[in-house]
Amino acid sequence: MLVAIGYVVIIISVFGGFALAGGHLAALWQPVEILMIGGGAIGAFIVGNSGKAIKATLKALPSVFKETKYTKIVYLELMTLLYEILGKIRKEGLMSIEEDVDKPQDSQIFTKYPAILSNHHAIEFITDYLRLMVGGNLNSMEIENLMDNELETHHQEGEVPVHTVARLGDGLPAFGIVAAVMGVVHTMESVHLPPAELGMLIAAALVGTFLGILLAYGFVSPLAGKLEHRLNESSKLLECIKVTLLANLNGYSPVLAVEFGRKVLFSTERPTFMELEEHVKKSKNK
Repeated sequence: MLVAIGYVVIIISVFGGFALAGGHLAALWQPVEILMIGGGAIGAFIVGNSGKAIKATLKALPSVFKETKYTKIVYLELMTLLYEILGKIRKEGLMSIEEDVDKPQDSQIFTKYPAILSNHHAIEFITDYLRLMVGGNLNSMEIENLMDNELETHHQEGEVPVHTVARLGDGLPAFGIVAAVMGVVHTMESVHLPPAELGMLIAAALVGTFLGILLAYGFVSPLAGKLEHRLNESSKLLECIKVTLLANLNGYSPVLAVEFGRKVLFSTERPTFMELEEHVKKSKNK
């Protein structure tokens, strides 16, 4: 929603300002310039990236036009889920969660938290490390190192769409110049035309530079920043899980372990201690 609002503000400000200054909007409609800039940029995008990077970018882009799913409610569900799992381990032992870990979609615990169950990365991260706790013989330091490596890999994969979109935005002004130069070449070979027609050709050529810069800094490059923000949010969710599980491995009670996880959240989404406690109590009464 915010992306759409931002785009509307850009269009109204740029094109509205041009019209208020006495410019004719029809002069900015240059399909050939758009073809050269857009086609050149798309071609360079295909050449400069692997199939995996292109697929990851196309998959990630739609998320920037949606509201973030990493809200306070989601974090409350996450920490309540972790509290319930760790509480079961404390009361009944590690082996009691084996079925929950192997089939989270059928688990009475996981199914109570659909917002987390629908997050593939979160569920995989939780169940993988609970499975290591159940069947492995690793200490907390070894698991922490493994978690850090996985989080780094997750971040590296998430940065691929960020970098590809950023490079695409960086290249658009250059393709705008290419289109403008092509327009100037066409103008120079048409010097026999009347001054009025030459003026229209020069204006059309300059539109290429304008469009390249506008598309780059007004539309494409901001998407890279948005993708980076979403990546940081997804990484923060996994970091919360990591800190909570490690705290439990180090001997802290479920209440304190969840509090450790709560502390690493961004202040804008972090629930208060009382909000978390109330949410846990409601979950117990379900």
